[in-house]
Amino acid sequence: MKKPLILVVNDDGIKAKGIRHLIKIMNDFGDVIVVAPNKPQSAMSHAISIEKVLRCDKVNINNGPQQEYSCNGTPADCVKLALNKILLRKPDLIVSGINHGSNSSINVIYSGTVGAAIEGALVGIPAIAFSLLDYSSDANFDESEYYIRKIVTNIIANQFENNICLNVNFPKSIKNKKLKGVKICRQANANWEEEFDERIDPKGNKYYWLTGNFVNYDKKTDTDEWALSNHYVSVVPINFDLTDYSSLNSLNLLLDE
Repeated sequence: MKKPLILVVNDDGIKAKGIRHLIKIMNDFGDVIVVAPNKPQSAMSHAISIEKVLRCDKVNINNGPQQEYSCNGTPADCVKLALNKILLRKPDLIVSGINHGSNSSINVIYSGTVGAAIEGALVGIPAIAFSLLDYSSDANFDESEYYIRKIVTNIIANQFENNICLNVNFPKSIKNKKLKGVKICRQANANWEEEFDERIDPKGNKYYWLTGNFVNYDKKTDTDEWALSNHYVSVVPINFDLTDYSSLNSLNLLLDE
């Protein structure tokens, strides 16, 4: 039997600690090919490059997989290039991450990590986005390994529907506090209350830094935010179909009047 072919991608850049940790884990599951951005591409969501040429150079980082490529595009670009120009066959799984920082709740909309995973689901490839609620470049990913292995093992073994896409988030590692387990959740109703910090450059011109506070409006216990705040791993199945089905009937009635 052929080993599973696994494509690894991220949005923090090919040298980030999170993706190097994920590559090490995936090497135990099958044949690994890495196509990842050559620099951080956070908050790129599902952006693609249409007005610049894309370059994809073969690299070798810390004796990683033999097929590893650094791309000047977005995370979604990386997946598109991998599927169309690099891979000789369709991968059995796409894994994205491990992201340095949370992609729970509304963050899923902006995330390049999740955007790359969704790009796989769009073309019928099972995909998983992994993120850790720790923005440090030297974040500790050790505690997440057991659950990554458990989730990947089950997805590969059970042959879930091809367009499955999982958004998996881990709480920040806390000394002497073990993860409690996995919660299958829904996305919490939360958002950023944003502000723009206005400043003046040395030439007297205004510029702005985006700042803000994350606010969770959702107090129920079946959400990803609840799971993370209670030290569980959150797993949210997500879909690229943005239709609001609950509004279809009311809109039909409204427009038929």
